[in-house]
Amino acid sequence: MSGMIEAAFLAKSKTGKPMISCIRTYRLSHRLDEPFGFSQWHYDVRNALLVEVIDDSGATGWGECYGPSEVTQSAVNAYYAPLLIGWDPLRNEAAWQHCWRAGLDFSLKGVMMGAISGLDMALLDLKGKLLGISVSELLGGRVRNQIDCYATGMYFRAAPDLQLLEVIVDEARGYVESGFRALKIKIGRNMIFDSRLIELMRATFPQVKLMADSNHAYDLPEATAIGRLLDEYDYTWFEEPLSPCHPDKFRQLADKIDVPIATGECEQTRWGFQDLLAPGGVQIAQPDLAYCGGPTEAVKIRAIASSLGINVIPHAWGTMLNLASATHLLATTYVEPGRADVTPPVLETDRSENPMRDEMYQPGLEIVDGRVAVPTLPGLGVEPDKKAMQRFCAQQTERAWR
Repeated sequence: MSGMIEAAFLAKSKTGKPMISCIRTYRLSHRLDEPFGFSQWHYDVRNALLVEVIDDSGATGWGECYGPSEVTQSAVNAYYAPLLIGWDPLRNEAAWQHCWRAGLDFSLKGVMMGAISGLDMALLDLKGKLLGISVSELLGGRVRNQIDCYATGMYFRAAPDLQLLEVIVDEARGYVESGFRALKIKIGRNMIFDSRLIELMRATFPQVKLMADSNHAYDLPEATAIGRLLDEYDYTWFEEPLSPCHPDKFRQLADKIDVPIATGECEQTRWGFQDLLAPGGVQIAQPDLAYCGGPTEAVKIRAIASSLGINVIPHAWGTMLNLASATHLLATTYVEPGRADVTPPVLETDRSENPMRDEMYQPGLEIVDGRVAVPTLPGLGVEPDKKAMQRFCAQQTERAWR
């Protein structure tokens, strides 16, 4: 592959345009002080994969990949990075198509698309820095300068059900006291626990916007029962009520309940979302920009959703890079179907323990009174501090023209 990289780089160098000279990956890991879980798993370690794209002037763009970090790191370093060395970083959408076509026969979805997502994010960050404009301007121009946030947390701990209910409500109370006016709880532990938690949260926080996420824990009859309870207690949406393996059942569920159904963090690309959304049933699409194909693909997903009258509210997990990407997308989002006084979209902000999000960015995003200002700096507007990052770095790779 080195001969291909050298030939491409030399050919590009004659144009005088910027060229990608190096792509690095950083696999990060941190052991949690207290393990937490949701309906499917419990975690005692958090992982992340960051991608750094450097052009021949030394300018850098950063991206993040959602998914199994070791596998995705290999996909970036071994397969996609050699395709992009020597590439003009300003041609970021052409680069996406180049990577997509190179793996079309075997990577329509999955970790390979997760790898493309991080590269796309990094290229967009780099393009913004080279042009001196923010990512929200590259995505079409912001229509709002601040975004209301909702706190994701309230995960399961190793405790009896009655004790855990108290722990979760106490945690939620802390978020409300810090300024959050919207919360998303985890359900899917068991039907009795879930029902009690849904009731208890509404009783404790009568004026707070509440959402519930089961992480595809239920079958159709269970989801129907929980959905009717969520509607009774005025929850804003029911997230991942069913397995992504059975997208046809979302339509069936929607016919039985009134609370809006939100899903899509497991889905990828405009084609995947077209298949997910076209049958109806899903009212809120939730692409993750570090997994769905990247921020530029998320704009196409948003267009698909818009054509069907469906709003997009990104899933946001990981570090500041993915959070900043979701912020920029929401800053440019028009609410469907549109009116003079719309209910603005909300940004997911994970509040569980994550020093890789909170302690290694300068600058980062700051949430004040449950709101975040859209970054105005060129690119994503957040930057990893490499010195701070080193204490989390389990493995680094580099692919460069030499």
